[in-house]
Amino acid sequence: MTRNRDKGWKENPNRSVFVMTEESGMDVSEYLNQNPHLAEWVETLREQSETGKHWGSRREFILRNMEVFPTIEPGTTSHSLDMLLSLSKVWANHVFLGCRYPDPVMDKVKELADGITVIDAPVRKTRDEILGKGKRPPVIGTDADSCVKKSKCVPNDSNSKDPERNTECVTTPAAIKSGPSASAPAEHQPFFNRLYKAVAWKLVSAGGFGPNLDHFEILRSCVESCKASLSCVFVPLKDIPDLPAGCTQKEGQVCELRCHTVYLGTGYGRDECAARAMASKEALKIFQGRKVNVRISRRRFQGRDVEDIVLFDEQPRGPVLPPALSYPF
Repeated sequence: MTRNRDKGWKENPNRSVFVMTEESGMDVSEYLNQNPHLAEWVETLREQSETGKHWGSRREFILRNMEVFPTIEPGTTSHSLDMLLSLSKVWANHVFLGCRYPDPVMDKVKELADGITVIDAPVRKTRDEILGKGKRPPVIGTDADSCVKKSKCVPNDSNSKDPERNTECVTTPAAIKSGPSASAPAEHQPFFNRLYKAVAWKLVSAGGFGPNLDHFEILRSCVESCKASLSCVFVPLKDIPDLPAGCTQKEGQVCELRCHTVYLGTGYGRDECAARAMASKEALKIFQGRKVNVRISRRRFQGRDVEDIVLFDEQPRGPVLPPALSYPF
């Protein structure tokens, strides 16, 4: 037991296990190897849809904060355990999915997560950072999966701690005129054939496409199973210049989903989570046919017509696609 304490663990007098201290700097795997009964219990807290990276970080959050909730007993449900699990999910959703919550909640989870390092966490920017503090130039990422546009007031600790990952992704007007290469659809098609199969199996296991599914989670897990990631772009509805004439709705958020720079779908909602869910639902509809096709199509972006790479199903979409919120070429 002395050896454990020397490693930065301390014994809680109310429990028969050691808890991880913030200053320990120890390895989670080593800690769990010496507490096998705790390792077995904590694995029961993993969500079925969580990836290894997602769960590994949330598991560390739980273990490092068990001392904050001294009434928690492994294997026993309690209000304290429910509170810790809820906070761990809030933190993980913020880090990996870009979700945001009321300021007091965000302050609390950031305090509890102090000292936890997430490797290759998604990088997000505020809308003002991307648009250049009020200007409206074309905003492009050399890699659309790594440049994610967010509306204002979305804090992300990884940006402040790693200045090299806080570089703006902006191209020149000449780059916009070039557009996607003619070979781009053929280059992307094999990936989306694999993604089509992954989505098909996922929907079968979920009982088929329906309104009660977590559409974003299904799409995200399928994309990650194909070794890729989704790019979510959020813009306030009132800031979109290409709204249809006569549109009176000005509140809410619009979300655009891309994968490997290919446009998947757009959704509107009262907040970012609702908009992302609707965009994911629209994207999943494309996978309902017998195949998917990657094609170059004309879209409106910043008041001009541009060529974009779009994923289609067997049934052609309407004559007018939603205006682009981002243009990755």
